[in-house]
Amino acid sequence: MMSKFITLLPEELHASLQNKYNEGFIYLLDITAVDYSEYPQAKEEAYALVYIIRHKSFQEHILIKTYLHTLEIETVTDIFKGANWLEREVYDQYGITFLHHPNLRRILNHHQFVGHPLRKSYPITKGQLSYEVDDLIDEMNNRLLSKNVVCRLESGSFSECNKDLMFLNLGPSHPASHGTIRTYVALDGETVEAAVSEIGYLHRGFEKSCENHSYNQIVPYTDRLNYCSAISNNIAYVKTVEEMLGITLPLRAQAIRVMLLELSRIEDHVVCLAAVLVDMGGLTNYWYMYNPREDIYELLSKLTGARLTNSYMRVGGMTNDLYEGFEEDLKDVIKKVQYGVEETLSLIKHNRIFHDRTQNVGVINAQDALNASMTGPNLRASGVPFDMRKDTPYYGYENYTFDVIVGSVGDVYDRVMVRFGEIQESIKIIEQVMQNLPEGEVNIKDAAITLPHKEAVYNTIEGVMNHFKLTYEGVKVPAGEYYSSLEATNGELGFFIVSDGSGIPYKVKVKAPSFTAMSAYPDIIEGSQLADAILTLGSLNIIAGEMDR
Repeated sequence: MMSKFITLLPEELHASLQNKYNEGFIYLLDITAVDYSEYPQAKEEAYALVYIIRHKSFQEHILIKTYLHTLEIETVTDIFKGANWLEREVYDQYGITFLHHPNLRRILNHHQFVGHPLRKSYPITKGQLSYEVDDLIDEMNNRLLSKNVVCRLESGSFSECNKDLMFLNLGPSHPASHGTIRTYVALDGETVEAAVSEIGYLHRGFEKSCENHSYNQIVPYTDRLNYCSAISNNIAYVKTVEEMLGITLPLRAQAIRVMLLELSRIEDHVVCLAAVLVDMGGLTNYWYMYNPREDIYELLSKLTGARLTNSYMRVGGMTNDLYEGFEEDLKDVIKKVQYGVEETLSLIKHNRIFHDRTQNVGVINAQDALNASMTGPNLRASGVPFDMRKDTPYYGYENYTFDVIVGSVGDVYDRVMVRFGEIQESIKIIEQVMQNLPEGEVNIKDAAITLPHKEAVYNTIEGVMNHFKLTYEGVKVPAGEYYSSLEATNGELGFFIVSDGSGIPYKVKVKAPSFTAMSAYPDIIEGSQLADAILTLGSLNIIAGEMDR
C-alpha cells in the first residue's frame, strides 16, 4: 500500500497550492525533498519536492510532488506561514533554493557547514565542526526593520538603535530553554521587542543515519526523537512501515500499542506540566507531577528492559508480550498519577498567581496556529479540535470512549489545562484497554517480517536460517513512497518513507510536531514580558531531540 501523489510541473506548484488552500487544504503538514540520483529506475530529474497538506476537516491529506528541472522554486510562505522553517530545512539539507523566501538560511546544520548532507553524494560518515558562533545579527536586524526599528551595525553587533534596546541570549544551555535552544531577543525594558530562534545544537543526522540501517535497526534511533515518550516514536515509525507492507497486526498487539501510546502521553505531559510550574516558581507541584513519571519508568523498564529509550516495537509487532502481573503494576502506577494530578490541581486551580501568570499570556489564535502548522495540544488549546485518534482513527481508537480536550484562547493557561485534561482521558483509554484486552499473539506470523521463536532457532535448521536471513538482510519493503502518522504526545508525528525494495530505506523523513511549534515561538512572544516568554516556551513543550533530529 503506497500513498497517492498529485504530480505537477514546478511552474504549476505555487498556483496549485493556492487553489488547494482555497478548496480547504489549509493545513501544511510537511515539505521534504528526495534525491533520486541513486534510485532504481530514477527519472531524469535528480530531485523532487514533496508537499503534504491536510484538509480543514482533518480527515483527508494529499501529497503533491514536483520534479525539479533546476534547484530553484518559488516559496509558498505567502500561502502557509509554517512553510518558513520547512523550506529552510530543505534548503539546508538538499541545497534547493526557494525564491523570495524571507529568511533562507541554514537551520539544522551550522552556518559554517559545507555541502548538503541529505544528498546521496554526501558521505554518511563525514562530520564538520563549527568554529564560530552564529551571531544572528542579520536575522535580528531584519526582524527589527519590520517593526520600524533601525539599528547601526558595527563589527557584528548593534552599536546604536533608534529605540533604547538591550540584546540578550536565552539559551542555548539553560534549564529554562527546555533543551538546547537559543532565542536571541531585543528587549525594551522587560518587553520583548523582537525575537529570533536558533536550533540545531542537538542535530544528530537521524534521517541520514536511516539510509544505511535496516528497518528494524532504525527503531532505537526513533527513541531519541521525543525521548520523553519514546515508545510513541517507535509506534509511529513501525506503523508506517507496516502500512507499506500491507499487514494488519493481531488485535492484542493493537490494543497493547494503544495502551502504551496513552501511557507515553501521560509520561510526557507530567514532565511538561512539572517544568512549566517550576518556571513559574511552583517547586512543590514539580514533585507531585514528576514522581509518577519515575513510577512509569519503572513499569516500562520491567516491560521492555529500558527506562527511557525503550526500543520495544518491531515491524510486525513488538519484542515480547506483557509480563505476568503487568496489570496490577499498571493499576498502581495509574493511582499514583491520579494522586499527583489531583494534588497539583488543588494547588493551582484557584491560585491567583497561577491564573495571572498564565491567562492571556503567550496567545496564538486558531487561524494563526493552523497557518503556522502547529499540532497536538498546542493546536487544540487554540480551539481547533483536531485529534487523529478521533478524526482518522487507527488501532481501534474508534472503539474507545474518550473526549478531545479543547481550549478557547490559545494561551499558556489553555495549553497547561488541555494537558491536564488529556492525562485524565488517557487514563480512561488505558482502563478500557485493560478491561477488554484480547488474547492471542503480539506479532504477525510471517517469516519474512518477524523473527522466529527462540525454540525454533535453537532446535531447527529452518529457524536458524530464517533468523539469520531476516537479521542480515532486514525486512524487504516493496518499492514506493508513503506517509503515515499518529497522534503522539505533541501532536501529529509522521514518517515519509521512500523504499527501493531492499531491506534498507532509501529515505526517511520525520514530520516532527515540535519543529513547527518552535518556528511559531518568536511571533508568539513578541510584545510580551521576558518572564512570560519563558512560560510560553515551557507550555509549548518543545522536545529538542524531536525538533533537531
